[in-house]
Formats: sequence, C-alpha cells, structure tokens
Amino acid sequence: MLLIVFLTFASGVVFLPVVGLLAQRLFYPKMSFLQVVTYPLVGVLVQGLSYLSTFAFMALLAKREPGRDFWHAIRWNWPKHWSNFLLAGVALSFALQALAHFLPTPKELPMDQFFRTPAEAWTMSLFSVTLAPLFEELFFRGFLYPVLARRLGIVVAVLITAAGFGLVHAPQLGRAWGPVLVIVMVGLALTITRAVTKSVAASLIVHVAYNGTISLLLFVGTDGFRHLEKLNQ
Repeated sequence: MLLIVFLTFASGVVFLPVVGLLAQRLFYPKMSFLQVVTYPLVGVLVQGLSYLSTFAFMALLAKREPGRDFWHAIRWNWPKHWSNFLLAGVALSFALQALAHFLPTPKELPMDQFFRTPAEAWTMSLFSVTLAPLFEELFFRGFLYPVLARRLGIVVAVLITAAGFGLVHAPQLGRAWGPVLVIVMVGLALTITRAVTKSVAASLIVHVAYNGTISLLLFVGTDGFRHLEKLNQ
C-alpha cells in the first residue's frame, strides 16, 4: 500500500514538468512555465497519467502469483442487478447534496478553478465519471479496505477507508469541514457497499452514479456549461 501511495505521488511529480513543458510549447508559448502548470487542464492530465501508471503497478502486484487474475484478486465481481447500484448512487447524491445545504461551506473552494471555462468543466466532468472513480475504487476498496479488514476487522476497516477517502479530497475542498464531512459519508457508503457485496464493481457503479448526478446537475444548471457564472449565484 505504501508503494502504491508513493508511486502515485512520485509519478505526479515526474509527469507535471513533462506535461507542463509540452502544453507550453504546443498551446501556451507566450506564457511562463509556472503559469502553465497551474492550469486545471494540465493538472487533470497529470493526474490521469499518474493514475494509469499506478494502475499498471497495481496489476503487477495483484498478479505476482502465476496464473492469478487481476480482477479476481481485487474482487471485481460485477453485480447481476447493477442498475440497483446505479439508482443507489443517484439517490445518495441527492441526499448528500441536500445535507450539504445545511452545512457551512465557503463561497469559493479550490475545486471551483476546474469550472472557470466550458472546456475545463467538460474535462473535469468526464474525468469524474471515468478514470477518477475507477482508480479511487481500485485503491480504496480494491486494495486498502481488504488489507485493513484482514488486520483490524470489517468495522474499523470501513471507518478508516472512508476517512482516508475524505482526507484525500480535503485539499480540493479547502479543508472545510462541511464539504469534507460529505465526502467522508460518500466514502462510508461506498466502502459499506464493497463490504456487503464483496464487489468493487458495485461500489464503482455507485461512485460513478454519484459523481455523474452532480455533473449532470451542474450541466443543466449552467445551460450546458455555457453560463458557469451561475455557479457563483
């Protein structure tokens, strides 16, 4: 687990200057390198490349034993009634967004920088329903939770995994306790789903539906990401 965490951060450090230099040469030749690497689109691309490289390492770890299948090793187990988990993710999204209205939330969050332009909003929305939830489920529910469950028991493992999931997202939320609490609750729901169903695929479906519902609401509320200023109203 420590190697996975280290590789995720180390690959991000390696990919950032590479992607930054390419973006500067191809798209922003009149801007400084330091300006380019702060662009949200550059950050998303770096994160995506980091996730892919770490995923390859996860696959190698899971297949250390000859003949061992990666998806079987992480308990992928695609659920028969997958639509139920899709609906559960939608319901979870509406329920926790309603709860968030009663919690203190700063007017501006670091996450808002990913919704300044339509291109950034589209990129972030697509990333949030594809690579991001897949990697997070593989790491938190596919690798971390089983290790903790074997050593500490299911209940403690669920709580620690959910807390870790929330803490990872805390910087994007300005470490404001209200939004972070909501994400911890999301992590709790996802990890409980994994524990009860013994299926990482089930928690992934809930995760994608949760993120997708939020993205769809943002899409509708901003007229197809054409009027992002409505997010500040």
